[in-house]
Amino acid sequence: MPFLLLPLLLLAPQAYDPEVEAVMSRKRKERAEAAASASAAPARSGAGASEGRIPVPDKYAAKFQACLDQAVEAPDKGVAFAQQWRIDGGSFYARNCMGFAYARAERWAPAIVAFEQGADEAERNGEMVQSGRLWAQAGNAALAGGDAAKARDDFDAALARGLPDGLEKGEVHLDRARALVALNDVKGARASLDAALDQVPRDPLAWLLSATLARRSGEMKLAQAHIARAVQLSPDDASVALEEGNIAILTDHEDVARSAWQRAVKLAAEAPAGKAAADNLSRLPPKPAR
Repeated sequence: MPFLLLPLLLLAPQAYDPEVEAVMSRKRKERAEAAASASAAPARSGAGASEGRIPVPDKYAAKFQACLDQAVEAPDKGVAFAQQWRIDGGSFYARNCMGFAYARAERWAPAIVAFEQGADEAERNGEMVQSGRLWAQAGNAALAGGDAAKARDDFDAALARGLPDGLEKGEVHLDRARALVALNDVKGARASLDAALDQVPRDPLAWLLSATLARRSGEMKLAQAHIARAVQLSPDDASVALEEGNIAILTDHEDVARSAWQRAVKLAAEAPAGKAAADNLSRLPPKPAR
């Protein structure tokens, strides 16, 4: 392997690669948008819960949706709406919307406070699962704000409230792993990623992050197995292709690395993953002429 590739491959433990963070940011945005459109559905059991949606009783649904709409239009309007609604008896749903509005404005500190206060109120009302969901949102706000220790504690609180198995619990374990990586707790991150894989075995992002952590930890066989699963589940994701190449070059499969990085460039030339792959390709020696 050319020695020039070593700095690029980021072997030391650290926060996740920029390209992985880009994928996570995109996925988080998609989840937030989905939550905003689905959160005000009437309370129900079954499919809604398993899809990670937050059920809202009919009593609060209309106001909650109106509050979300205000937050999407202008975060400050959402905050003002939520504050008045809380005074008028909006319960922890008002605090949930307040946290959402602050998060839309990327005001992470007040978002954390709003979500945590909502979680406490939900727990006082005997709504343990709802409390767990709000703790998870607080953890994500803390992670977005760069406070990994606070994020870890909030994710621990979410898991302690008995979130249902499946998507919700899996995503909390996944996000908790990200916080632990930022804290250089590799052992803890591995345990959380393993739990996430058990809960959401068809989430390519979980396999991607697991492969990345395995590579950084020097567990190359595990990295190869997990990136292969990510490729199988998401063959058209540039971040997956980039990591496939990173792992291949470290296991002396230069042709596989070249092909994977070329695929990443083709899929997303202007995205962080595509640019990183292009940089990697520029550092490879010329392919021998046949």
